Amino acid sequence: MQKDLGHYRKSYNKGTLLEDSISDTPYTLFEKWFLEVDNHFKGIEVNAMTLSTISSDGYPKSRVVLLKKYNSEGFIFYTNYESNKGKSIIKHPKVCLSFHWEGAERQVIIKGKAEKIPSSVSDSYFKSRPRGSQLGAYVSKQSSVVKNRSEIENRLIELEEKFKGQSINRPEFWGGFIVRPIEIEFWQGRENRLHDRILYKLDGDLKWLIQRLSP
Repeated sequence: MQKDLGHYRKSYNKGTLLEDSISDTPYTLFEKWFLEVDNHFKGIEVNAMTLSTISSDGYPKSRVVLLKKYNSEGFIFYTNYESNKGKSIIKHPKVCLSFHWEGAERQVIIKGKAEKIPSSVSDSYFKSRPRGSQLGAYVSKQSSVVKNRSEIENRLIELEEKFKGQSINRPEFWGGFIVRPIEIEFWQGRENRLHDRILYKLDGDLKWLIQRLSP
């Protein structure tokens, strides 16, 4: 099988990223971009991000997860700690997050270290989830091999009966990670592939060094 994709081309012309429009910290710029995309490009999961980790076999692996909170400390998402990605993060906490907002012709690439958040914070978020999602956390032994779809659906039926009329507490194997960044790159598509790339890099004094990168 072979297909030449050399003719797939797109011109980027929806925005600019210049030094006079950026902030001293990447968090302010991230929030500005996040809200602009959220407000002007409906119908997308603006909080969808690609998480890249190093697996136990030494290979990198990427998958899309959902950002659930961000602040001046980092970026938080939730998962099964016993899943492949959970185990990978615990063994190799250096990770990469990336957002691709196609409509705005923007990317944000975050390099940092991940760590578990406090149990109380995971408990609070778990309580806010829809009941079906709470049950789903118990149903799925994430990343493990299952015989067929029926095995998953039957497990859900069993747990619906088990927890009938009861509140559902967070399982210990499920919770949040926070990624504390050391670098955040903002990428704005430009014409002729001369894209704007602004990199925030944390220095030894925990201050953000701002650099423009060649496209």
